Parts: sequence; C-alpha cells; structure tokens
Amino acid sequence: MIVYSKTKKEFINDVNAHTIADEILEAFQKVIGHNVAVSQFRAFQNSMIPMGYILGDEAIPGDAGIAIEYKIPLTSKRVDFIITGSDGKGTDNVIIIELKQWESAELTEKDGMVATFLGGGKRETQHPSYQAWSYASLINDYNQTVQNESIELRPCAYLHNYYPDDVIENEFYEQYTQKAPVFVRPDELKLREFIKKYIKKGDRNKLLYRIDNGKLKPSKNLADSLANMLKDNKEFVLVDEQKSVFETAKDLAVRSSATNKNVLIVEGGPGTGKSVVAINLLVDLTKKHDLIAQYVTRNSAPREVYSKKLKGNHTKAFIDNLFHGSGSYHKSNANEFDALIVDEAHRLNEKSGLFSNLGVNQIKEIINAAKFSVFFIDENQKISLKDIGEIDEIERWARFLDADVTKMKLDSQFRCNGSDSYLAWLDNKLQISDTANETLEGISYDFRTFESPTSLFEEIKVLNKIRNKARLVAGYCWNWVSKNDPSKFDIIIQDFKAQWNLNSHGQSYIIHPESVDQVGCIHTTQGLEVDYVGVIIGPDLIVRDGKVFTLPEERAATDKSIFGWKKLMKEDPEYARVQLDMIIKNTYRTLMTRGQKGCYVYSIDPETNSYFNER
Repeated sequence: MIVYSKTKKEFINDVNAHTIADEILEAFQKVIGHNVAVSQFRAFQNSMIPMGYILGDEAIPGDAGIAIEYKIPLTSKRVDFIITGSDGKGTDNVIIIELKQWESAELTEKDGMVATFLGGGKRETQHPSYQAWSYASLINDYNQTVQNESIELRPCAYLHNYYPDDVIENEFYEQYTQKAPVFVRPDELKLREFIKKYIKKGDRNKLLYRIDNGKLKPSKNLADSLANMLKDNKEFVLVDEQKSVFETAKDLAVRSSATNKNVLIVEGGPGTGKSVVAINLLVDLTKKHDLIAQYVTRNSAPREVYSKKLKGNHTKAFIDNLFHGSGSYHKSNANEFDALIVDEAHRLNEKSGLFSNLGVNQIKEIINAAKFSVFFIDENQKISLKDIGEIDEIERWARFLDADVTKMKLDSQFRCNGSDSYLAWLDNKLQISDTANETLEGISYDFRTFESPTSLFEEIKVLNKIRNKARLVAGYCWNWVSKNDPSKFDIIIQDFKAQWNLNSHGQSYIIHPESVDQVGCIHTTQGLEVDYVGVIIGPDLIVRDGKVFTLPEERAATDKSIFGWKKLMKEDPEYARVQLDMIIKNTYRTLMTRGQKGCYVYSIDPETNSYFNER
C-alpha cells in the first residue's frame, strides 16, 4: 500500500513549494484513513528537504518514481522512501531508503542493534542499515513479482543530521552496512551517486504498481532454507499424537479459503509438544504448500528462541519475518493470511498495543486475518489478569466469524520424564486440583529441595556445563532494579545475590550460554524448556499447616501480571481472590514444569520448603 506516489519531478515541485509534508499528510489521511502524530509530520518536513536536494541532480531522470510511506504487505512496517527506475541496461531497480533524524547513537552487544534517543529516552533499536535491508528481504521473500521478474532491491540508510563517528559505521555492523550502505550528513554527494548508479532511466515499467499488486507467495529460497534448518534439528521431530495434530492442521490449512474458514483448537499441558507441532506446521505450509503462514505468540520469548534455533547461518531478519506478536493483526484485512499458528494461546490479551488501547480482541483479530488459524492452548498456564485465552472464547469468535471449529488434544507428556504422574503430583502439592498423586514414589523424575538458594544455584551451574540446558528461575517477587543500574542486584536472599536476566540477554535468556549466571522469570521461560530447572519460590506462595496460600501483595511492583489487583479486590473481592490465587499457582506450576529431566526447588519460607520436601 503506497501513501504518496509521484514522479521525481512532481516530488521536487512539492518540496520547492514547501507543501511536501502537507501532501504526504493528505495522502496518508486518504489512503490510511487517519492522521499521523505531530512528530511524524515534523519528520516529513525535516527529511524531505534534504532528499529534494539530493534528487535535484538532472542526471536523475524526472520520470523516476518516488514513493513515500510504502506499507509492506503482511506487516505493519513502512518504507520511508523509495525511488524506482532502471540502470539503462535493462535492469529494473528499486532503491529503498530508511530515513533517520538521529544525531547520535551508541554501540550495543546485540546483533544489528544500536542505542539512541527515541520517544523521550535512550532506547535500543535496529541499526538503520539492518532495518533497510530487512525491509528489502521481506519484500523479496514474499512478493512473487520481485521474485519472477528480476527486479533488484537496493536498500540503504540516510541519517541527514548525523556526523561521522565510530558507532554507526562500526565494523560490528559491517554485515548490514555492506548490504545496505549508511550515509550520514556529509555524504549527500555519495548518496546521490549511489542513486545515479541504479537510476539512469525513469520508471517506465510502473515498478511500484506491479510490486504493490503482486501476488504474495513465499520465495523458494526462504522455503528451502526453512526446510533444511528443521531437517537436522532433532528437537523438532514429531511423535505420536503430535503427528496426528500436525496432519489435521495441515489438511485444514490447505482446504481453507475466504469462504471456508477453519479454526483448530489444540489442548495440551506442559511438554506435550505444542510448540514442536507449531514450528513444523509453519515450515511445512511455507515450504510445501506455498502458503503465507506466521507463528504467533503474545510473549516474545518463544518467538525469539525458536527464530534463533531455526535461523542457522542466516541473519536474524531472514527468519524473524515469520514470527509475530499477537497484537500485530488489529489492522489486518480479512483473510490476509493463509494460516496463523498461535502458540501459548492462553496468553492472548483482549487489547493490543503498549497501553492496551488498540484493536478489539486479539482472538477475533487473528481469526479474522486468516483463512485458517490454529490455537495451541493450556488454560492452566494463564499467568496474568490480562490473559483471555480460553477455549470457549475462541469458539465464540469463530462462530461470530463463520469459521468451522475442530478440537484436538495432546495428552502424552514429553517434557517431564514422569509425565502425567509428575504433573498430577505437582497439581496436588500446589492445590490446583485434587489428585491421587501424593508422593513422587515410582516416578522417574529428579525432584529435590535445597536448604539455600546458593546451593541450588551452584547445582544448576554444574548441570549447565553438560549441554547449556539448566537455568535458575524465580517467582517475580523482587523488583528489577538492575534495569536502570546494572551494578545493583535484584534478588538478595541471605548471602545469595543475583540479577534478573531481562537486561543483558533479553528474551533469549534460556539459550544464551552466559545467562546461567542470572535468574529467569515466568516471562522469559513460559513455552520453553531446559533439562534441569531450579525454582526459587518467593513470598507470594507459602504453606501453613499443609494449606497453600497465595499473597499477591508480595509480588514485585515491576511485575505487571497482576497490575490493578487492588482495584479489582475492592470491586469484586471474591472473583479477585479466585483469579489471583489461580495466577500465582499457575506461575509456579509453569516454572516447575520447564525441566525435562528434573526440577530443584528452594522456598524462602522454611515451612513451605519442608512441605515440598515431604514428597
């Protein structure tokens, strides 16, 4: 979708007449249907003048195409500036320019990421070259016109307020700056020469119109690479019921259409292989059936981890375009996607956006956006007051949108050696449900309690040396103070001191080799697993005389899972107590089922520690 589209000559006239920002705004209102923020309007004003100067060279043909704010199909991403034409030798070229008003930036340790001043504070964001290149990759991976008609995409970045330094062109970002050159303030002539190299003749073939109206289909390169990555990855092999669910989902996806919408709901507890089926389905639908499919979760940790496991030797953006948050679809057209594969569906929210002010209902928006949608769900893993993912709710929206519903279950437990018996025992001990499993006798699962967090931590670090698959996690009962001061410790218990993981390794904590020195929380571990998990039970769950109590007031202020609980207690105390009890118990149930081979526990409350030791 193109907001502003004119020839170079017309664009220059708009710039010289000082109407360019108004022209873009008017086009934005007409095409998109709403205004832009004041900051965005100022960006139009500030960025178009230098682009007008650069394009003023008469060697750049007046009938070259100019497009501003091009929305890439299947995403919410927009390309700032595009120039189209040919090199005079028969090759059609599309120059993609990412425009930035930055004046400074800082290096980070993360691939393709810099830190700069955005939105009132210093934030980490994509390097402009990475961003431009990833946009070109996304268009190339899914647009059949680009794939079949040999249209060349030429990405670059232009920071017109930025003076040269050792950050933006640092060798750490070289793999991206080579693919998408970065031009700074003194480089106007260099950028002009870059454009002139590829645009010697105008856009006589209506490149942007053809691209914008081109059929969407996964490229062969993307599909083949995905299949190769999965082929040698043993953890994604399908077994037993997983295969049955996979084949049913595949059949429904292939048969679905705009007039034959289908929804598949797959129930499964911890370790039943929900994510294994989801990833296999993503790859198969993309590779073998040429369908536009995406893997969807509300929590970013599974997306981050699985995209890294799949990417192999490819760069991050190559795979990341297949992985999206559940709040990505409130602006999607009906049936825009062939298939949306929703993992951890119990974590879906009603509203989207940072301030929960976008869209109507994520379940509705996902079903609306796809001809086929599959929801992998475990209602016992709802761990936030905002979680709305329930089977009844999915069925209700499916009926509303005229989609047929199929339901299946994954029963066998593959994560925990001891399978259903360990989970039943855990539900009994947490008093989530009454089961006959009062002890762990006869269950082949390594469960232990420890007398101190230090001894627990030391054991986890020893086990981690085997396969980098042991981690320490904790209930979110300690404030994340190290976020603003890396020298401080978050969790202090007796002589034990540690930091939460979120700052250094982000959502890839569970696979990052250095993250064993930090403590994970529910938000970076749900939907993922290790061989051994160590769990620190905080003061939000205690046992008195054999009865489990949950204390929401002991949760950290920085944890938003039960945000608003005090207000809820005043409005409806009975409902609030039930919900809060469920969330806190589900949190520990989820943490204590992350280990495939064993779970080790330490509670800061002695009576609670004794309770779990009496197994």
